[in-house]
Amino acid sequence: MVSPTFPDKFIDGRAIADAVLAQLGSELSKLPAGAPRPTVAFVRVGEDPASIAYVGRKQRVAQELGFVSILKVFPESITEAELIAQIQLLGEDPAIHGILVQSPLPARIDPISVYSAVPPHKDVDGFHPVNLGKLIYGDPSGFIPCTPLGLQELLKRSQIETSGKHIVILGRGLIVGKPAALVFLQKQAWANATVTVCHSATTDLAKITASADILIAAIGSPLMVGPTMLKAGCVVIDVGINRVDDPTTASGYRLVGDVDCEQVLPIVSRITPVPGGVGPLTVAMLMRNSWKAYCTQTKFS
Repeated sequence: MVSPTFPDKFIDGRAIADAVLAQLGSELSKLPAGAPRPTVAFVRVGEDPASIAYVGRKQRVAQELGFVSILKVFPESITEAELIAQIQLLGEDPAIHGILVQSPLPARIDPISVYSAVPPHKDVDGFHPVNLGKLIYGDPSGFIPCTPLGLQELLKRSQIETSGKHIVILGRGLIVGKPAALVFLQKQAWANATVTVCHSATTDLAKITASADILIAAIGSPLMVGPTMLKAGCVVIDVGINRVDDPTTASGYRLVGDVDCEQVLPIVSRITPVPGGVGPLTVAMLMRNSWKAYCTQTKFS
């Protein structure tokens, strides 16, 4: 997505992700002959088309880098106890260095219980309580959830300063909102921000978002953010991926973010497109976490 009127305002997430993956590929190429291959297990429950596509994309990237990719698919009818038992078996296998459980899970399964079944040192998604605790402490030995880590990488490689800036996050979910707030609160480079988290019960929302130097939208509401909610010159990072009906397309729908990109383009300084903005960085950070897990477990450096 490139605007002919504002071609320089878009942040190319795909290009940044490609640079990250190229660096990882270079590091994997240094593995000596005969060394165990870094191996990631992908766990999927059910046959949701979006989950199938997303896991498939992650597997393709992993295999292209040189990872061994293992796919475990369980039926929608699997119980929580059965799923946890299967994840524990994967965790006990020394040949598997990283485990990813694709969300969403069936509504009757508690995701926190499932995430907690992944051994912390193999939790490449970063959702285990131990890793979230390390994020609170600022302990770099843990794994940071992939999308927040990708947001930080995107801002860093785009040379968008965060220190002392007001970052407003729309959404308080475990996957993006909460961990992103923790990432940008850290007293370190490409963080050190003043962070406000907004959610469905926030009052005077437009007043708060209009004070943001950087707005991170991760609320799952298509095209919700318009120009009256932003101040001139702000940076907008749109994490939302929503399907809206569009009879002009072959699929009958199109993907849009939480931000009305066309409407806000004239007033923002930079913005991520949907698709092609944050999504590729999420996958790249998953690969980075998986490589970190391998190096930690095998003592490779």
